[in-house]
Amino acid sequence: MSQLVTIYGGSGFLGRYIARRLAKAGWRVRVAVRRPNEAMHVKPYGVPGQVEPVLCNVRDDASVAAVMQGADAVVNCIGVLNELGKNSFAAIHTEGAARIARLAAAQGVGRMVHISALGADAESDSDYAKTKAAGEEAVLAEMPGAVILRPSVVFGPEDHFFNRFAAMTRLGPVLPIANAATKFQPVYAEDVARAAEKAVTGEAEAGTYELGGPEVKSFRALMDQMLEVIHRRRIVVALPGIIAKPMAFGFDMMQAASFQLISNGVLTRDQLKNLKYDNVVSEDAKGFADLGIRPVTMGSVLPGYLWKFRPSGQYDELMQSAKNLRSDS
Repeated sequence: MSQLVTIYGGSGFLGRYIARRLAKAGWRVRVAVRRPNEAMHVKPYGVPGQVEPVLCNVRDDASVAAVMQGADAVVNCIGVLNELGKNSFAAIHTEGAARIARLAAAQGVGRMVHISALGADAESDSDYAKTKAAGEEAVLAEMPGAVILRPSVVFGPEDHFFNRFAAMTRLGPVLPIANAATKFQPVYAEDVARAAEKAVTGEAEAGTYELGGPEVKSFRALMDQMLEVIHRRRIVVALPGIIAKPMAFGFDMMQAASFQLISNGVLTRDQLKNLKYDNVVSEDAKGFADLGIRPVTMGSVLPGYLWKFRPSGQYDELMQSAKNLRSDS
């Protein structure tokens, strides 16, 4: 019988890539999510019955333990960028990670892979970064042989980074961003999934791996590259702190005033704190090279899914060619 892996948050942006790779490798995959009916897109990743969404609440011991039974490995992909209701940073990043690790150890699960974040830092003034670091510590306390993956900003067709800012270019001639000089090392979702697969199959040594792509660019440079891909001219405006801080506060208050019915998907105060720090791989950290993986460039992937934000969508290059022909005639 093939081996079984439980992927917590396996229907999300990054989780689905990991689920697909492990299914192709022959694993049976349980995708543990809050709403299984909204995770049916993972079922075609394998043959009938190979990939199954199952109900799980990461805040509940019994729920987490039930979907883990019989698993040879577990992967934790659960994370939030904005706190909503009971899904606080502490509840998800720290307590949730600790719960999965503790129960995995109790059930004798062989391997655990924990998806953290490159900015995880116990000394950070960002609650997101602090709880990510606390989650790593909790996982290692229960599962010392775990593999922790710390990706930088992850890009891919379903990402919440390039898609979000590309959509903003449709709203006007100005593209406002905060902390434009902050450096990032974006990494392709498929490359992170390859690293997770190696960890699950035992090809990666225990420890923490910082995962960044082959390019390091400032926030502004990333927006310039995105604009070039979507064939739009926009003025990228770096918001000074005197404007960005009240803006983030206002969006947070709007969420609070709506009793969290409206989520702050623009800019939170905690995200603004996080943006102060560069998001790049440390010089002495283990990374893709240690896993035998060569990450791909943004330029080889972005045009494949950002084309929908071009003025004429998939026909934009054809329209441009037609304009050039008319101008030459």
